Amino acid sequence: MAEHTGDVTELVVAAAAGDARAWNDLVERYLPLVISVLRRYRMSDRDAEDVSQTVWLRLVEHLGSLREPRALPSWIVTTTKNEALRVLRARRLGIPVDPQTDAALERPTTDEVDQDLLTAERRQVVRDGLAELSATQRELLLLLVADPPIGYEEIGRRLGMPVGSIGPTRARCLRKLRETTALRSFLAPGTGRPAGPPGR
Repeated sequence: MAEHTGDVTELVVAAAAGDARAWNDLVERYLPLVISVLRRYRMSDRDAEDVSQTVWLRLVEHLGSLREPRALPSWIVTTTKNEALRVLRARRLGIPVDPQTDAALERPTTDEVDQDLLTAERRQVVRDGLAELSATQRELLLLLVADPPIGYEEIGRRLGMPVGSIGPTRARCLRKLRETTALRSFLAPGTGRPAGPPGR
């Protein structure tokens, strides 16, 4: 099977064409996003697993019709949220429900949940953007936001960079990150997305 660069559009197109490796890469990349959404709902392990499976089944059905593959993180967040709400609503009512078909059980989310979901989506967008950078650029940015913080001297030693060049290089890397397809799509005017850099 062909090697994939990690670009989400390439992975979606390949997976839609039946490339099992591309599909596995998509699941591996975005499963943490699904899990981060489900944590907000304090579901049982069984319900969370059911919702997760439904999300991936829905994605299989819609892979070929996604208008903008780069919007996949948003699609995953929305779909996971809707499926989780349906299952929880069904549990409260004490009625059996097929989360793939019963759209009547949707209800609005709270501002707190929506904000957490947006944060999770922003984090995934930044991960996608970092995947588009060179290994050195990516490593520098990740070292600069490490917790606990790493001093410039140690960063310079690890990357073989003069300490004085770290600041200017950081600025160039951040500019390149903002110019990646992932972040430009996320911040594009008219998409209803934030106008500033994602906070993650």
